[in-house]
Amino acid sequence: MLKIYALILFCGFTNFAVAQQYTISGIIRDTGGQPVPFASVYLKNTTNGTSANVEGKYSIKLKKGQYTLRFRAVGYKQQESIINLITDLSLDVKLSSESYTLDNVTITAHAEDPAYDFIRQAIKKRKEHLNEVNEFACDVYIKGVQRLKGAPKKFMGRDIKKVMELDTNRKGIIYLSESQSQFNFRRPNDVHEEMISSKIAGNNSAFSFNKASDLIINFYDNYLLENKLSTRGFISPIADNALFYYKYKLLGESTENGVLIHKIEVIPRRKYDPVFRGIIYITDESWRIYNTDLYLTKNAGINFIDTLNINQQFTKVKDVYMPTSVNFQFNGNVLGFKFAGYFIGIYSNYNLEPKFPKNFFNGEILKVTQMVNKKDSMYWSNNRPIPLTPDEKLNYVKKDSIAKLKESKKYLDSLERDNNNFSVGKLLMRGHTINDRYDKEYYSFDAIRRSIFYNTVEGLVLRYGVTYRKELKNNVSYNIRPEVRYGFANKKLTGSLTGNYFYNPIKRASIGASFGNGIFDLNNLGSMTAIGNTINSLLYEKNFAKYYEKSFVNINSSRELATGLQASVAVDYSRNHYLTNSTDFKFFDNKEREFTSNNPFSPNVETPLFPTYTSVSATASLTYAIGQQYITRPDGKFYTESKFPKITVLYKKGFNGVLGSDIDYDFVKAEVQQERIGSGLWGYTSFMAGAGMFLNNSKMYFPEYKHFSGNISTIFPPNIRKFQFLDFYQFSTNKEYFEAHLEHNFAGFFTNKIPLLRKLKLQEFVGGNYLTQPDKKNYKEFYFGLERLILRASYGFSYDGSHKINQGFRISYGF
Repeated sequence: MLKIYALILFCGFTNFAVAQQYTISGIIRDTGGQPVPFASVYLKNTTNGTSANVEGKYSIKLKKGQYTLRFRAVGYKQQESIINLITDLSLDVKLSSESYTLDNVTITAHAEDPAYDFIRQAIKKRKEHLNEVNEFACDVYIKGVQRLKGAPKKFMGRDIKKVMELDTNRKGIIYLSESQSQFNFRRPNDVHEEMISSKIAGNNSAFSFNKASDLIINFYDNYLLENKLSTRGFISPIADNALFYYKYKLLGESTENGVLIHKIEVIPRRKYDPVFRGIIYITDESWRIYNTDLYLTKNAGINFIDTLNINQQFTKVKDVYMPTSVNFQFNGNVLGFKFAGYFIGIYSNYNLEPKFPKNFFNGEILKVTQMVNKKDSMYWSNNRPIPLTPDEKLNYVKKDSIAKLKESKKYLDSLERDNNNFSVGKLLMRGHTINDRYDKEYYSFDAIRRSIFYNTVEGLVLRYGVTYRKELKNNVSYNIRPEVRYGFANKKLTGSLTGNYFYNPIKRASIGASFGNGIFDLNNLGSMTAIGNTINSLLYEKNFAKYYEKSFVNINSSRELATGLQASVAVDYSRNHYLTNSTDFKFFDNKEREFTSNNPFSPNVETPLFPTYTSVSATASLTYAIGQQYITRPDGKFYTESKFPKITVLYKKGFNGVLGSDIDYDFVKAEVQQERIGSGLWGYTSFMAGAGMFLNNSKMYFPEYKHFSGNISTIFPPNIRKFQFLDFYQFSTNKEYFEAHLEHNFAGFFTNKIPLLRKLKLQEFVGGNYLTQPDKKNYKEFYFGLERLILRASYGFSYDGSHKINQGFRISYGF
């Protein structure tokens, strides 16, 4: 028995000795003694390595043996150190500035700079280099840090220092996150990443949204960062049309690892073109990108930030070059908040011939499991490739301790007493909330300003509701909402109760029910907002919206059947009652105008549009997003914006005789829709097209018709399927129809060339809408306009066939 124990002990010691790793650490400085931030440290002829931190400190763990370490940084000459590792080792390194010279280059006056020839060669090779690696797998470490450099004392009445946990100068780290992942890629766009570990300062229960694919920026593509920092994207310095946008200057040449490297400055030909500035390094003969040190500025049209620096370092893997360090550094100033930060990705252990199993790439671009944020400080100390700076260490300790404090019932109770403090002003403007985060219960009381409005059917209306939400284990939750509505002119009180149970966040599954009675728009897509109809009614004597009363019971369910395929079913019972106007009150009496009746087809006489009737119906729909990609996390499944259209098919059946139902119809429709289809420098396109028909319309009333999203108001909220001049009710149908909507946003392609408009960052757009059905054939709209953020102004025309029937300005808004 003692021999067995001795053997176990000996084997354990042997395994420990074999597996033991030693640490090489130090500081990388330049010849002037200043630290070199984010310098790369790699084993020679491998992609196993790390990066220094912002202070030049590095650390790498290796087994016992002899190694050659390479130290690289853009702008510095590569240095190699041969070491014999038998214990922990301290190794400081000094890098000298790069020695790129023009000794072998002849430049004559008025001649084209030699850089142009090198760039032309790189452009010729662009597609070859873009596609030469069909697939690969690697390990990725991502670190993100964002610092506040300055801030106002208060913002919207709140103390910024207290809210954001800053120092006395309102400075400090506001975001610190690390993650480790296994990243897999296959051309053209297949990505699958599995997060191994994740850490966010101050939120131990959160999961990092770091994605390796977000940091891979490939300058072999013609356009980069499209629909991210800019709607249009930015032109690569070696794009097919790059010579039209860039000037080039050869700064020098140097030999590194036996390869001649050309250092080339890229210069915008025009100040405000969507292009990069800075340095690109091109290898001779193969004409590959070796390093990049490129910038985007406000002049290039970036949004949200002032400057973005993209620093890439490539290492030779077999016969190609792969990125081993990608660093995005940024700064900006928004509403007095001055910020700066970076995201750095370290790519290592490349496998250019992975054997991916069948169906490995299934749309899941990132998988985050339950345990990724459970790694302790010892794990991170042993596995973190980039050392923390002193303030980052302090930030973790401080925020993690505060996070633990915030989880205690005592802290949460004190916090809720402050947050839940009632005030009349808050209830009027924003609504009132009562949160119990310890027990995960939340109450939300509607804002009074949104609950009071006016229409000619009910008069002054008070519609008020309270929402209760409860979070359960594994991100399961439910909510309940009672709502009451009272019209002071028709003296009618209605009320309803709605509940939803979200029982599977991964499958996006829910079940819901509602019952009660209420006042509803005759157009089930809605016509005007309550406040918009109020303003038009009281000030201009225009009561656009028309209403009816419905007593109802609804049961519905929704669930994902497969990636991108969502199924929904619903069963409805309702008792529908036509309403008439109860008041003609207005602030100003327009002698040339009178309120119309509540019947849109009989504006001068209150003729009932339909009798009181009972309706029982069932609806089933499927929505499929082609090529849908998603992120899976323990708290849910999160879809990314698809690059392909979304298709919806729907069938609705009205039952006759069931529970006294007075209707009998069958309706089917199909729709295809996609928004923000990138067109490079020309902006993006959005479209929606749909067709449907009633297979049977034996017995039905106006509320069951197919309605369209019309508009006859000057100001309205935008929507891709919204007509700009179509009546809300006149052309609803119980027959077949086809509608189409198309809009293209040029994203400043033209306005950016006009100095007075450039600073406003206006985006120009054009669009058109089309509808045909038996009673409204070949109705068309065309419009054009300008937009900025949430506001847009346009001018348009509408036609019945070839006959123009309307034209005018439209203003739309939306958050």
